[in-house]
Amino acid sequence: MSTLHRACGVERALRDAPAHSLPEALAGALGRIFPEGSAFRLLLADYNLRSLLPFEPAAGEEPVRVNGTEAGRAFTALRVVTSDGPPFRVFVPIAARGDRLGVFTLTLPEPCTEAALTELAEIGRITGAALKAAWELTDRYERARRARRLTLAAELQWQLLPAQCCAGAEFSLAGHLEPAYSIGGDNFDWATERDHLTITVTNGSGTGTQAALLTSLVVGALRNARRSGADLAEQASLAGDLVHARHGGKEFTETLLIRIDLADGTTTVVDAGSPRMLLMRGTQVTPVELDHQMPLGMFADTDYRPQRFRLEPGDRLVIASDGVYSAGSPRGGEFGAQVLEQAIRRTRLQDAAAVPLSVVGELIAFHEGRDLADDAVVVCLDWQGAAAR
Repeated sequence: MSTLHRACGVERALRDAPAHSLPEALAGALGRIFPEGSAFRLLLADYNLRSLLPFEPAAGEEPVRVNGTEAGRAFTALRVVTSDGPPFRVFVPIAARGDRLGVFTLTLPEPCTEAALTELAEIGRITGAALKAAWELTDRYERARRARRLTLAAELQWQLLPAQCCAGAEFSLAGHLEPAYSIGGDNFDWATERDHLTITVTNGSGTGTQAALLTSLVVGALRNARRSGADLAEQASLAGDLVHARHGGKEFTETLLIRIDLADGTTTVVDAGSPRMLLMRGTQVTPVELDHQMPLGMFADTDYRPQRFRLEPGDRLVIASDGVYSAGSPRGGEFGAQVLEQAIRRTRLQDAAAVPLSVVGELIAFHEGRDLADDAVVVCLDWQGAAAR
């Protein structure tokens, strides 16, 4: 049987399986392709993306750290990794359109050929697409990726988010929230179209469930306006009016709205609050200077003015909420713009998916490993440009 037919067989097995039974279907399909294989395991990334959790672990089976492990390298680099043997363990990333979901492992008696590695990588992509489609139909995978219980506010926020990574020919995009298990009001959102990409980053107001509900209202209003064909300024105005009608100016959110033309990198921005944008071009990191306008919902009938600049191929945009640049150390002092710029500069050899985690990791280290006192969101966009199509 050809490699193509075998991959199609995996796809068919996953498609025909009930949504809650994909792990068993995958194990069965792999057993038919690699009958000499053993010790199949599925590992799912937990919410803070620092651990890979064994799916329905056996007694005593521990999470696998992302940093410094073969499974972690497969997960972050999105490439198949093999261990020295014999026996030989294979670690295969599972992703859907750039969104990293986890890894599956298989033990083989002989080293993999290049053809087998290519086949396993394709099976990982097929599994990612199937798992993403099945995720909303069962709680089995959500339970498996939780190292501990989410707060109610965090439950609301994570259900509101898009994928944590997204990739196209012109760009790579990733975002991350902390504290992952108790996030309140911070949020990011994005949508890709044939000719443009829209990104919003919201610095929530308040804490806990109240903050999550307010952010849900704002994100829903922005999506409704965007999907109705409103331009960026109209999206901000319509969402602001809805929040003001509900809360009378007592509650509001600070939001950055961005639209990027995929043909030439023209970037249109409405700055309705505090999330900051920094541009890394080469090795230089500079703040993108924007006119700060009224937060969404502070006043009714607010008109917003868009600003424009152009991205060049190789540019990196990093957006951070005030929970990042204003975060305080237990010993005093703020993380601050200068430290944030240094943290971004140190990511220059990383791909976009790793940048939010690296910046948040430095923030947590600045906080001496303690839980963050405020929500923090980091979004990274790497711009390759239309020539990369």
